[in-house]
Amino acid sequence: MKKIASIVAMILITFLPKSLMAHPGHGGHDDSGYTITHYLFEPMHAVVTISCIVFATVVFLFIRKKEKSK
Repeated sequence: MKKIASIVAMILITFLPKSLMAHPGHGGHDDSGYTITHYLFEPMHAVVTISCIVFATVVFLFIRKKEKSK
């Protein structure tokens, strides 16, 4: 079951960029779309970045709590 879930996750990750919508500033020659500040302060990216950080923290704490209870 874990192998199937891993394969499905890899397929979804592969096709995810194709389904996302680009906004102005991406793909330009001035490198404004490829800096870390762009991903932290641009609202479209900030929401996703913060969501991923929160999700990763919750998963980490859940796994840590589960291992401590053993």
